[in-house]
Amino acid sequence: MDSQKRSLGFLSLAFLFITCSSAEFLIHQVTEGRETENNSSYSLQSNLGVTRVWRDDRPSSKIVTIAGYSVIKGEENPTNPQRLVLYVTGNKNDGGNGYISLYVRMEETESLRYGWEVNVDLKLFVHNPKQHKYLTVTDGAVKRFNAAKKEWGFGQLISLATFENTNQGYIVQDTCSFGAEILIVKPANQQEKVTFISNPPNNVFTWKILRFSNLEDKFYYSADFLVGDRYWRLGFNPKGSGGGRPHALPIFLYAQGFRPNAVATNTWGAVNLRLKNQRSSNHKQLYSAAWYPIRSGYGVGVNNIILMADLKDTSKGYLVNDAIIFEAEVVKVSVTNIVPV
Repeated sequence: MDSQKRSLGFLSLAFLFITCSSAEFLIHQVTEGRETENNSSYSLQSNLGVTRVWRDDRPSSKIVTIAGYSVIKGEENPTNPQRLVLYVTGNKNDGGNGYISLYVRMEETESLRYGWEVNVDLKLFVHNPKQHKYLTVTDGAVKRFNAAKKEWGFGQLISLATFENTNQGYIVQDTCSFGAEILIVKPANQQEKVTFISNPPNNVFTWKILRFSNLEDKFYYSADFLVGDRYWRLGFNPKGSGGGRPHALPIFLYAQGFRPNAVATNTWGAVNLRLKNQRSSNHKQLYSAAWYPIRSGYGVGVNNIILMADLKDTSKGYLVNDAIIFEAEVVKVSVTNIVPV
């Protein structure tokens, strides 16, 4: 908020009237012959994609009320409510004929360094007291203020016929209000670069479980092992899990925490999960791949890497001396680094 306030120091908004004098407002007139050349850079293309929505909340940057709209009604020259440029009959150079046109103008730029620019997410507002809402006008595009382009806004803010129709509720007792919301956009100077590493170092983890027949009906977990920037572990329930219970043996790969100084973010993990055959190369293997969230303990795997009947058939070679062996081969993992843009 403080940085926004500092940036708004030279984007401050307040109304300047050209048709009447006031102790609170400095009179400043922009004639069409002299300074509207700056407005010639506006085009209808800049207004493509403009959206108009109602909202209850007041603008966060500035609200300015004109008490005595009839004084400036019909004035063709722009009224400059202190850096907020208002055309009550529309800016003809911006397709605003028959509309209210409204712009934010940057002033007092002489002290800024050469080549200055400010990127702004700009919203302009028209208050409707009848509905107790604000008509919010924006196009979603970032506006770049610089020495060559000090004004941004909307030539077709609101139809003049709609605005001046008292039944619509924008003008009440000859009073109307406009506003602006200015968010200074600072371009990022860093980015997260996600790299997918195939067959990363130390990508095979083997876990031997002893006294299998004595295991209880609960999940058991291996020690953590590091692949890429993240720790992983295997887990299973010897009595089965989910749809495979109690006829099949499950196995899951769980994402755990991150190594020191790693970027903690969602991690892609692709793994071959195996139940090793201890007498041949006829291993049971299933492939699993998923995005693992930042939080620890998220597991992905299968409920049925082998049927319990096949596991307990000692002639098949998967359960030997009351021990089984799981293996995880991480074939691809994502690693995220912070790099300059």
